[in-house]
Amino acid sequence: MSTEVKVTLPDDVFRRAEHLAELTHRDVEEVLTDALRLSLAHVAAEVVSSPPVSSLSDDEVVALANSQMERARNRRLVALQRKLGAGTLRDEEHSELQGLVHVYQDGLLRKAQALREAVHRGLIERPAS
Repeated sequence: MSTEVKVTLPDDVFRRAEHLAELTHRDVEEVLTDALRLSLAHVAAEVVSSPPVSSLSDDEVVALANSQMERARNRRLVALQRKLGAGTLRDEEHSELQGLVHVYQDGLLRKAQALREAVHRGLIERPAS
């Protein structure tokens, strides 16, 4: 089942979606639908599974502040990004790439929150600017 929705997008957002559609040989509508599906599914999962950084123990905050993306996932992300840049990304890999980008972005956001919390608690010194 599908529901038709009229959405007004900023020109730059539409141009990016249009460019991605060209690179992946898909319709713009399909690219935008996938982006929304992945974003909304991901947000719902993140809200349920991640406690606020402020509720973590000192050790957990420091561990999160020092965290990095798993090596295997990072290698796959880089490989898919290269394929995208070269125009050789297959349709079935597109969703995988979007998912890994979300994982990376969420990890980076949580790490930044943990760094802020660690500084606030006096667990680490504020990084030099």
